[in-house]
Amino acid sequence: MLSTPVLRLSVLDQSPLGEDMTPADALRHTLALARHTDALGYHRFWHAEHHGSASFAGSAPEIMTALVLENTTRLRVGTGGILLPRYHPEKVAETMGTLLRLHPGRVDVGIGRGGGPAPDFDQKVAALHQRLLDIGHDDRAVGEPAGRLWLLGAGGSTAPLAGHLGAGYAFGHFFAPKKGPAALSDYRQHLRPGHPGGTLLTVRAVTAEDPERAAALAQAMLLWRARKDLGHDAPIPALTTLARHDWSTAEHAQAALHESSLIHGTPQQVRERLIHLARAHGVTEVMVNTLTADPDDRLASYELLAAQFGVRHTFDD
Repeated sequence: MLSTPVLRLSVLDQSPLGEDMTPADALRHTLALARHTDALGYHRFWHAEHHGSASFAGSAPEIMTALVLENTTRLRVGTGGILLPRYHPEKVAETMGTLLRLHPGRVDVGIGRGGGPAPDFDQKVAALHQRLLDIGHDDRAVGEPAGRLWLLGAGGSTAPLAGHLGAGYAFGHFFAPKKGPAALSDYRQHLRPGHPGGTLLTVRAVTAEDPERAAALAQAMLLWRARKDLGHDAPIPALTTLARHDWSTAEHAQAALHESSLIHGTPQQVRERLIHLARAHGVTEVMVNTLTADPDDRLASYELLAAQFGVRHTFDD
């Protein structure tokens, strides 16, 4: 194993709901994961926004960002992302600006296009970006604003906008695994001179010491995804549920569609695939999203990846 990490590892959290788990349980498990990955040396921890979901408890990423910041000491923490079509950009700027002032140098503002019709999305993003720049100028303790705003994408339509603004761009590999290289290339072509920007790849992955358990955890994730595609939004299935489940033809077909976007296997196998993906996309940071019914399996997966990459206490804040 290399003595220094090949790339930075970060976390994308959705507060997944396992079977027989309450939303409060899921949110508490998110805070436990944040504390754990903070100690392991992960770089970022972002929280997603979902509404009316039987799979995820995370509906208020701004609040979770505040709580994670208070429960950790070194992670960069942020929203991954706020669904801007639902909100006024001034309110988002004021909410996140409060956190920026309380935790200078540790807050990312990640923005997504989902959440409803967005004919004025570009204008909203531009207004939010300018307000965040103003906050940076008003409060010198916040530091340089570059990289604080991130746009999330999966189809490539937000890449030129992110580049033009000089914002960061996070590509969702698990949404559209074949579109990443083109989208990231488009972002870099539109990146304004003098703006460092920033890129990262969000990847759905899971691992375990036991290869059979790793395979089962991956199958549970694929079953969850297949059911969701077929209109059955439900918690992440437990391995006991998976073991007795009789897959339908439609479920098999949907799971096969997502197989290539799920990275799984032994820790060494996952490490090699993440390195390959990072190189293929020209990024130096991978944000890992892991969904398991048992939060202990999720903690173990992130711990095993940290050990493979040697991230403990190796990255600068």
